[in-house]
This record gives sequence, structure tokens and C-alpha cells, in this order.
Amino acid sequence: MAGIMTTLRAMFYLLTPLETYYERIEDVPDYVPTAIQLFMGFQVLEFFIACIDFSYYWLHRMSHEVNLFWATHQTHHSAENFNFSVALRQGFLQHYFSWIFYLPLALIIPPQIFIIHLQMNLLFQFWVHTEIISKLGPLEFILNTPSHHRVHHGRNPYCIDKNYAGVLVIWDRLFGTFAAERKDEEIAYGLVYSFASFDPLKTQFGYYQYMFEQFFKLEGWKNKLSLIWKGPSWQPGLPRLGDHQYPLVKYPVEFHDPNISMILSIYTFAHFLFVLGQYSAVLQDLNNCSVLVLLFYSIFMLFTLTTFGAIFDNRKYALRLERIRLVLMLLLSQPLI
Repeated sequence: MAGIMTTLRAMFYLLTPLETYYERIEDVPDYVPTAIQLFMGFQVLEFFIACIDFSYYWLHRMSHEVNLFWATHQTHHSAENFNFSVALRQGFLQHYFSWIFYLPLALIIPPQIFIIHLQMNLLFQFWVHTEIISKLGPLEFILNTPSHHRVHHGRNPYCIDKNYAGVLVIWDRLFGTFAAERKDEEIAYGLVYSFASFDPLKTQFGYYQYMFEQFFKLEGWKNKLSLIWKGPSWQPGLPRLGDHQYPLVKYPVEFHDPNISMILSIYTFAHFLFVLGQYSAVLQDLNNCSVLVLLFYSIFMLFTLTTFGAIFDNRKYALRLERIRLVLMLLLSQPLI
């Protein structure tokens, strides 16, 4: 009986010439018994990936179609560029409701297997946030790819509410939410109505403030509750997801760009890497780290992002914030753990 790795290679015609030539018939390996084991293993793997990925599809779709969920997910879509860093731009509160969509899986999938595949699903989605990779041939019909995900992040009318896939794009094809990337129209990234700010607090919680204000402006409890559970484009008298009348993209595409100097950009980037390194070191040593120290570092990370946001927004108070941040950075650089 052939080995598992050899059989796996045989499935994809990856055998060497020496592995395909035998002088005697009895020397020819029997791949079928091992292949049956692989087939069963792949079926089990497929099952776990497709349950979990199916749940992610609906989690992601509802994050766009339910205003309360969109309030935190819009943070991820607020980036006006499309690169790997966008994958790390996540809503702070999103994980507090995502469990709702994975709860049914608890009836059929062991927790340890669920956790592994959930992480695999998340890690897979990092590399699709790029403009460097164009089309991937036949894989475009099955997998979520950078091309499909560029459409998802676009604010062009044809891009909105499309391509929710995590790993398998077949869910979008099945449920009518698929759109292919067009060659004749440049994709403009970001929100339809942008906050025009680098302030992380505004990016994370600005939409909640908008919903709070709208809640008290709307008349009647029916409309107030509809604001929460219907789509972001909903208005009284419109369908659940609005009328889909989105503004056309103006070319050349405009960005929120305060025109920061290269030196200042390098300065903030270098300091961000330093602070991120400090914070990562604390997270990797949680067993020897007090709750108070972890809290201080978390607050400092937030303060750093807020300060850099003020710098990029050209706020008058940015320099004062940066002076305070530098003092705090020196204090936290001391051996507190």
C-alpha cells in the first residue's frame, strides 16, 4: 500500500518519472486503499470548513444588512486604501455579537475543532486584502480571492452589499450576492459617507453617535426600532435595505488626505512599530504581567492611536498630545513587569 504523502501527490499528478515507471506489475503501488482514507479525511475537513464558513457568510452579511451590527463593522470598511493593513482594521465590539451566528454549530462541532477552523477562516482572509494580486484563474469560481474582496470593499454602486464570502465564494453565488470585478470601472474604497478623520475613537464609535441622534429624531417606536434592525440605508417609507440609490463615484477618486510630510509619516510609523512591539511583548508575557500593567499599556496604545490620528488630521492640539505621549512612553519603557 502506498504512503499517504505519495498518494496525496498522485491525486494531483505530482509524482516523479521514477515513481511512474515499474518493470514488474506486482511492483506497482496500490494507491486506492490509502486514497480512500484521504477521501474520508477530506470529506470531514470539508464539512467543518463549510459549516463554519457558511455561518461566517451570514454573520458578515448581517453585519452589512443590520444597522446595529454595521455600526461596528463599518470600522473595517472605513479605510480608503486597500492593502494588508485593512485586514487588521477591525471593529472593537464585533466579537460581542458574532457568537450568535456560530451558536448552532455547538450542536454538531466539538469546541476544539470549531476554534481551529474559525482561526483558519480568519487567517485566510488576511491575504485577500490586497491590490497586488489580480485574478487567480479557476479558483475565482470557488474561493474568495483578492479580486472578489476588492469588490466587497468598494463604494461603487455595483460593489455595495456584494461578496460576503470568507473562504468559499460559492455562498455568494448561491444566495445572489456575487459581483465580479469590472475592468471598465476603477474601484473606490471606503464608506459611502466617510467620517473624514483618522481619529480611532471616531472611527470606532462615530456611527453609534449617529444612530443615537437619529433614534431621537425619528417619530414613533416602529421607526426607532427599524433604525436598529434594518439596513444602514433605510429611511421611513423605504424597504428594509433602502432604495439602493447610492451616489456615483467621482473620478479621480478623492481621499481624506491632510497632506502630511514624508518625515512626519516616517516618524509616526516608526513610533507605532515601537509601541506595537512593547504591547506585543506584554501580551506574550501575560502570566507575569499584572492586570494594572496590562491596563496601562492598553490605554497607552489607544492614546498613541488617538495622538497619531490628531497629527494626521492636522489638529491644533496634536503637538501637546505628542509631548504627553512621549513622556508616557519613557515611563512605560521602564521595567514595570
